[in-house]
Amino acid sequence: MADEQFDAIVIGTGQGGNPLVRAMAKAGWRVAAVERRYVGGTCVNDGCSPSKTIDASAKVAYLARRGADFGVRTGPITIDMHTVWQRKQKIVIDSRDANAESLRKIATLLMGEASFAAEQPGGGSFAVEVRMNEDGTVRHLTAPRVFLNTGERPHPPQLDGLDSVPYLDSTSIMELQQVPEHLVILGAGYIALEFAQMMLRFGAKVTVLERGERIASHEDDDVAACVREILEHDGIRILTCTSVERVSGTAGTLTLDLTTAEGKQQVTGSHLLVATGRTPNVEALHLDRVRLEQDKSGHIRVNDRLETNVPGIWAIGDVKGGPAFTHISYDDFRVLRANLLEGGNASIAGRRTNYTMFTDPELGRIGLSEKDAAQQGRTVRVAAIPAAKIARLDEMDQTAGMLKAVVDAESGQILGGVALTESGGELAAQLELAMMGGLPYTALRDAIFAHPIRAEAWNNLFTSFRDGQP
Repeated sequence: MADEQFDAIVIGTGQGGNPLVRAMAKAGWRVAAVERRYVGGTCVNDGCSPSKTIDASAKVAYLARRGADFGVRTGPITIDMHTVWQRKQKIVIDSRDANAESLRKIATLLMGEASFAAEQPGGGSFAVEVRMNEDGTVRHLTAPRVFLNTGERPHPPQLDGLDSVPYLDSTSIMELQQVPEHLVILGAGYIALEFAQMMLRFGAKVTVLERGERIASHEDDDVAACVREILEHDGIRILTCTSVERVSGTAGTLTLDLTTAEGKQQVTGSHLLVATGRTPNVEALHLDRVRLEQDKSGHIRVNDRLETNVPGIWAIGDVKGGPAFTHISYDDFRVLRANLLEGGNASIAGRRTNYTMFTDPELGRIGLSEKDAAQQGRTVRVAAIPAAKIARLDEMDQTAGMLKAVVDAESGQILGGVALTESGGELAAQLELAMMGGLPYTALRDAIFAHPIRAEAWNNLFTSFRDGQP
């Protein structure tokens, strides 16, 4: 079969690849987009959209049970997980199909597995083979530019017995049609904690097992302790400093042998969620055929302009390593758009990291933590208040959590902060806007915000430094 020639080949249609295809096609390039599974990548199909849809149902269940606290009497609350699943499916499939349809209108969309061909043409061009999902035929593509946006997948740990028992990961747990009787979770990162609270609110008993000393290990000690207090108050059992030695059993009855600080223990659950890490999707690409460099975890090495060691090949999104967030993938697209289509000189160097963990309350974070600042040797002032000091949250009976910010001691510039509060992601975004504008903390301290809204929290926070000075 003759080679099909393109100006660019984009492998993977996630939150970086999808808009990149559109931008290049709009600029007049002939583009091939290759997707082995579903258009839209992790966010649309396995991550943000489905998990937040299910979480919305879990929050409704939680609030319904709390109706009496607000003077609202309701009857018995039951959970129809099939309806929860159907609602999730509709949102995912509608988004997936809309993305696929729009790509087909402007580019060549190939649904299949892509790999670099064994024989490369040289001369600044690359050959890519695509084995089509529909019939197994192979399409032969060439282009002078290739963009890799293949993402990551859940990566189970080496654990005795795990291969012989049924277990869930962050994708398959969202296909459950019934509430687990007792969900045991390996890991205590953001994904693990979101699902822990979600399933608890649907009515499951939940146990979280963490090898390290604390959960939410990327956060400051006081923030991580506050997260733990909230989740344990909800009813989640959390065991830290705990290693799993072996798992055994059958569907519905799984036993985990543990080594804890108190000695040997066993935990028996109906379901097991493994949420201990992710690994890049690179095996099928045959990166060795073009001599692409990878780091020790298998991620594709890139520079600050997202260029690999091979001129003409770029990597974006989770497959390149670094913060694995949808908004980071989309910003990768913006960097490439600026550099390749707009004559710019954009870079990912110095990019502020922000994220939100969608527990309830949310944990929104932007910039440096107190721990980060100490590691950089900065002299800072730290402000912190409990969420109970935010009037709006008190009125809503949403007083769990805290607000914290780190300020440069000399200039008063805001270096970062965390909002572990109801709508914490939105509060963190407000702080980010102030940081983007170069505002000192005093601008938020003295701002006139409408009463009573959540933003008044900044008035309270920035009069609450640990050193006692205004």
